Order: sequence, then C-alpha cells, then structure tokens
Amino acid sequence: MAANTKKYSCVILLGGFSSSGPNGGSFNGSADRFIQAVKLMSTKQASHILISGGNGELIPGKFREAAWVRTQLLKFNIPDSLILVESNSKNTIENAKFSKILLEKSNLPPPYLLVTSAYHLRRSLMIFKKAGIDVVPYASNYLSGGVGFGIDSFLPEAQTLARWELYTKEMVGYVVNYFK
Repeated sequence: MAANTKKYSCVILLGGFSSSGPNGGSFNGSADRFIQAVKLMSTKQASHILISGGNGELIPGKFREAAWVRTQLLKFNIPDSLILVESNSKNTIENAKFSKILLEKSNLPPPYLLVTSAYHLRRSLMIFKKAGIDVVPYASNYLSGGVGFGIDSFLPEAQTLARWELYTKEMVGYVVNYFK
C-alpha cells in the first residue's frame, strides 16, 4: 500500500471484485479493491479513477464489470467526469493494453496508482510496466490475517487449499508473462 501523501492523477482499479447478480451486479470477496479505490478518491490522493474490467468468463454474457462499478462509484458521489471506464478487457494483459489507450486520450500525467489484490500485484505490475505504463503499486485485499498461536494453529483449514489455486494461477501467469 502506498504509505505517502503524494497526489496522483489517476487510480487504475483492476476488476475481478464483482460479477453479474440479480440486481445487475454484486461484490465478491475481493471487494477491498473497490473500497481502497473509493478511499483514495475521497481523500483526494487521486483525482481520477479508471476502472478496468470487462467480462473474463469463458462464454461472456452481457455483464461488464467496469460499467456496473461506475454505477456504484456514482452512489459514492464520485463525479462522472472523474471516472474512466474500460469495459472490454478479459484479463490483466488486456487491462493494461486498453487502459493505456484511455490514459493517453485523457492526458492524465503518470505515475498512476495501480490498485489490485496483494496476491495479484506482482504480476499486474510486471504486465503494466511491460505495456509502458508508469504505475505505483497499491495493494489491497490481503489474504493473510493476524498471526496467533493456539491449539487451532495446528488444525488444517479448507481455506488454505483454496488459496493455493490463487497462488498457482498467479505464479503460472507470472512465468508466462515474464517470458513473453
């Protein structure tokens, strides 16, 4: 997380924290990405926000994450004139590619804050830098909790197994993008 008080022209908020729901959309367990971006906007650490995320489903429906998130930002009184929407990307490589085009059109000066989950930040940072976008990492949605020691420390948790899926996906993605 950026621990300084520097001001940035734009927060790039990577999708993956919401999906189609009964009322158009809903947040998931990675919603801290959204919370941190709203905090950066409301504390004036950034003047604009770019939401990057389309529909990453294998067979995408009509739902576009960035378009739905825009409606949520408006509910937090973030002016529409400060919101950039990139709703065509299906993955992190496309997030960078399409975000770069929007940022160049907007004439917002770099560096930009890149907000994503902590486990996804290393790969995202590499991809955005390879795309020629000057970004500063801003981690959210940490998976680790408080460290304690007790009898329950020795009991296995199903949640740990689920986190291995995220770790494996990120590591494979990192290695593939590194050699691209």
